[in-house]
Amino acid sequence: MGRRLLPLTLDNLEDLPQRCRACVFWELDPVSGEAAVRAGRLAVEKEAWISAVLLDWGSCGRVAYVDDAPVGFVLYAPPAYVPRSTAFPTSPVSPDAVQLMTGFVQPGYQGQGLGRVLVQSVAKDLLRRGFKAIEAFGDARWKEPACVLPADHLLAVGFKTVRHHPAHPRLRLELRSTLSWKEDVEMALDRLLGAVQKEPALRPL
Repeated sequence: MGRRLLPLTLDNLEDLPQRCRACVFWELDPVSGEAAVRAGRLAVEKEAWISAVLLDWGSCGRVAYVDDAPVGFVLYAPPAYVPRSTAFPTSPVSPDAVQLMTGFVQPGYQGQGLGRVLVQSVAKDLLRRGFKAIEAFGDARWKEPACVLPADHLLAVGFKTVRHHPAHPRLRLELRSTLSWKEDVEMALDRLLGAVQKEPALRPL
């Protein structure tokens, strides 16, 4: 089973789920987002945003693959590149943090720790680039996949609440705390996705 974590670029943008390739919830402010919907320019605006952030700031996403099939992704950027973040009641994101915008894991791979591995990959990238923390707005009432990540998931992978809110708390992951994580991202991905296979359980005849 081939396993890879690759930076998101214009070349693999099409590997994001269809609804995410044409979504600019975070990338545009509410007014501009509505205008893009009316003009039918969502996919164009998404590509333009990715291109601009890559040129100005660098890597802003990670995509996980199994046997060359994309199974999950995360998207992140400094808050200056994320206009929608100012519309949240718990904004702004701290000036020393990068915002974890959104992410998704395909249903067949959920509940296996892949979300944590993706967050680890973001942390590893940002540590190398000298940042102190990752922050995210959570959805405390999450019921189904959406642009805002479930608060419970963020807490489960190590985030702590820094500003409470009944619907959209702001959470933070101190990157220095990730230094205590014992496994490298690639090792964790190998273990998660079956590098070591369990022996089959014996069944009674």
